[in-house]
Amino acid sequence: MNLKVTTTVACAAVLASLPCFAGKQAPGAIRFERIDPLVEPAASTAVFGCETRFFDISKNNGRVPCYSPQSIRAAYGLTDLIASGADGRGRTIVILDAFGSPTALADLQAFDAVFRLPDPPSFKVVTMPGTPAFDPNDGNMVGWAEETSLDVQWSHAIAPRANIVLVAAASNSDEDLTAGLNFAVQNRLGDVISMSFGESEAFLTDAAGRATVKAWERGFKDARNRRITLFVSSGDEGSTNTADGAGDVFPFPNVSFPASSARVTGVGGTNLFFGAGDPATGHALPVGDGGSYIRERTWNDEPQGIAAAGGGGVSILFPEPGYQHDALPRSVQSTLRGSRGVPDVAYNAGVVGGVVVHLSEAITAIKGGAFFVFGGTSAGAPQWSGLVADINSALGKPVGFINPQLYKLGKDGVTSALFHDVTGPGSSLTATDNGFCFFTVPDGAFACVPGFNATPGFDLTTGWGTPDFGRLGALLSAPDGDRDDDDDD
Repeated sequence: MNLKVTTTVACAAVLASLPCFAGKQAPGAIRFERIDPLVEPAASTAVFGCETRFFDISKNNGRVPCYSPQSIRAAYGLTDLIASGADGRGRTIVILDAFGSPTALADLQAFDAVFRLPDPPSFKVVTMPGTPAFDPNDGNMVGWAEETSLDVQWSHAIAPRANIVLVAAASNSDEDLTAGLNFAVQNRLGDVISMSFGESEAFLTDAAGRATVKAWERGFKDARNRRITLFVSSGDEGSTNTADGAGDVFPFPNVSFPASSARVTGVGGTNLFFGAGDPATGHALPVGDGGSYIRERTWNDEPQGIAAAGGGGVSILFPEPGYQHDALPRSVQSTLRGSRGVPDVAYNAGVVGGVVVHLSEAITAIKGGAFFVFGGTSAGAPQWSGLVADINSALGKPVGFINPQLYKLGKDGVTSALFHDVTGPGSSLTATDNGFCFFTVPDGAFACVPGFNATPGFDLTTGWGTPDFGRLGALLSAPDGDRDDDDDD
């Protein structure tokens, strides 16, 4: 099947019957349930009860397990790295979000207090001109505030000594977000930027959409030339994306932009099983960092009744970049057919096995604020940003755009020692592909959009996989080649 042509035709037919939602980026944070800290937890025990729940949520009366920063660090081989002083010190992470949050710092301090983390050396907020005052009754602004807290807290969890600059764009329009990106890049606010948002490429195929893409690409090109690393989450509706304001999805495969840009590193999602025993048995999670890495699968929570899965597939906007063409095998090339494949890497994103985030009263209307379990590929982009800040800290210089070196390592067969390769048979608790079943446009019919399978090596659900730190930092530090002097934008 010629996916590119078929998808483009289907897209045009569907869009003709829809209101226009183009030009608006959506945050990817998925808030699931409120949790409360355990009373007077000891240093060797769980901080939250969800850290001790079963992988199989039917054994928890529908409640999900969760991970602490200590568990995530242990799962991805970061504990010793951070303890050695490669903890982001001397580097700065930029978080780009719409509207920002009036409680981002207070939420981070509450998060740090409960997990006994140091506050960052510096936390600054750049509010772009025209940004409105926060309105707790505006659902769009509240959603972005939740995203902001997730991004800030979990980039900090992975790079606890890095400075953080939050750039609050005036709105979630592409125009305002690109203005925020350009400000961060041109003023060199940091050497890694996290962007946890996206919109379907299906909205960007007309003249206005192509102009929007070109505006983003100019900013991405500038970032590469300044050796600034860009991470973008790949989406949370599996092989498709949200199509309208009601949350319906497109009934055909499509990928999320800007993760699909060849000038960024797209971050897909996994279900992480860290603990003891076989996740197929529903074994409980361990507490803190006392468990061990078991395995990961393509993020797809639909087998457990939660409509969320990791974005990934084939672009209809971008040709296959040279770093993919040179590295990927014929089996993958036959699917790409000369187009960009997404994502490049992955990270834990499951709602089942989500991460803990604090939200203040101004956002949640819960007196005193509260902690929640969050999922989404939005958790992966800031954590990969933190990981690169750690690498930059150890090297004393920014690594810049990592994709050329990443794919070279893959071609040379080195990634097997540096990444958890997400592949193999699934279980009753998860799936090996990112197919997605949900209500679709234009008539709200329930349908299943076919997905892509996790396979050995690179695949269109998890890229090269998740970090198994080892020698990864040193190997990603190799120069990425010449400046990005393409004249195609």
